[in-house]
Amino acid sequence: MVQVKVGIIGLGAQGNAYAEFISAGKVKNMVLGALCATSATKKEMAAEKFPGVPFYQDYTELLESGNVDAVIICTPHYLHPEMGIEAIKRDVHVLIEKPAGIYTKQVKELNEIAAAKPEIKVGILFNQRTNPLYQKVKEIIDNGEIGGIRRANWMITTSWRPQGYYEQNEWRATWGGEGGGILVNQAPHQLDLFQWICGMPKKVYSNVKFGYQRNIAVEDDVTAVFDYGNGATGVFIACTHDVMGTDRFEILGDKGKIVVDDSKKVTIKRLYKSESEMSASLTQEEVANIFKHGYLGDIYKEEVLEFNSVWGGQHTAAMENFASSILEDTPLLAPCNDGINQVELANAMHLSTWLGKEVELPVDEELFLAELNKRISEENKYPIKK
Repeated sequence: MVQVKVGIIGLGAQGNAYAEFISAGKVKNMVLGALCATSATKKEMAAEKFPGVPFYQDYTELLESGNVDAVIICTPHYLHPEMGIEAIKRDVHVLIEKPAGIYTKQVKELNEIAAAKPEIKVGILFNQRTNPLYQKVKEIIDNGEIGGIRRANWMITTSWRPQGYYEQNEWRATWGGEGGGILVNQAPHQLDLFQWICGMPKKVYSNVKFGYQRNIAVEDDVTAVFDYGNGATGVFIACTHDVMGTDRFEILGDKGKIVVDDSKKVTIKRLYKSESEMSASLTQEEVANIFKHGYLGDIYKEEVLEFNSVWGGQHTAAMENFASSILEDTPLLAPCNDGINQVELANAMHLSTWLGKEVELPVDEELFLAELNKRISEENKYPIKK
C-alpha cells in the first residue's frame, strides 16, 4: 500500500471538510476512496464536489466495497462505536471523530473489539493533540520541569452558541439524539487535553446546569472539581452562553507554573528552588524583601512562547498520523483506548449532578446508562440505549 484509500462516513460540516482536505491533496499519503451519507441531498452535493468518487447511502456497503482501506467516521455521536466495530470486523482501519461515544459501556465494547485485532488501526480524531502548544505543555509536565502538579484550572467559555444553533436540527441538544450538550459537542477536546496532560482524577464533583441560558434539555454550563487522590485538584469550567469568552488553562506545580492564554500563548515560570524548599529555608525577612522590593526574578525564570495554529492544519496533521500508522506502523497520537477517558469525564460530570454528590472514577457504567435512559425516555423521541 502506497497511499491509504479513505472513506468518509457522514458528510456534515466535519465530514465534508475532511473530504475537501483529502481530495485537494492536503493530507500526505491519503486519497479519497468513497463517501457515505443517508441523505439524497448529500449524494447530489458529493457528485458535484467530488466527481468520480463512489457514493453509498449504506455504510456497510461502503465497508464491503473494496474501495477503501480505512474510514473516518463523522456521524452522530451515538453511532461512533457501532460503526467503528463494524469497520474493525471487516478489517478496515478506523479514525473516529470525537467523541469516541456517549457512554463508557459502548466505548469499552469498541476498545475490546479493537484489542482483538491489533493489526487494525483504530484512532480518535483529537486534532488538538497535534497542536505544538499543547505538545509543549505536555512535554514540560512529563519532564517534571514544574514538579508535581498541585492544581490545574481550565476556563473554556469561547464556544458561544445562540439559540438558533440548537434549532438547526431536531437531534441537537437532545439526550437521545446528541447525548448531551457542551460536554459531548464543544468541550471534548479540552477534556481530552486536560487528562492527557494532567492525568485522570480519582473523583469528580460537578455543578452542571441544563438549559440554563438556552431553551434546551441538555447542559449549557458546567463547573466541575477533580480530585486526584493525592491532594491535587482540578477545576473545569465551560459554557456556551459567554459571547465574550475566556480560554485560560493554568497548571501549578511545586517547581513552577504554566499559564496558557487563548490557546496561543504559553507563559512558563520555573522556580530556581521548589516551593517546598523555599518554604522550609527562607526567613520571613527574606520573603518580605522579595515581595516588597519586587525581587521575583530572584526566585523564578519566566519564558513566554507564542504559537499560531491555522485552522485545518491540526486536522490534516491528525489524518497524516493515521495514514502513517497504517503505512509505517507509527504510533497513533490518540489510539482508541484514550478515547474512553474523555467520555468517562463527561459521564462523571453528568452523573455527579444527576445524583447530587461526588462520584468515583471509573463511573458506574450501568448506573450512568440508567440515568441517561431516564432522560431519553422523558423526551419520548428516541429509543433507549443498551
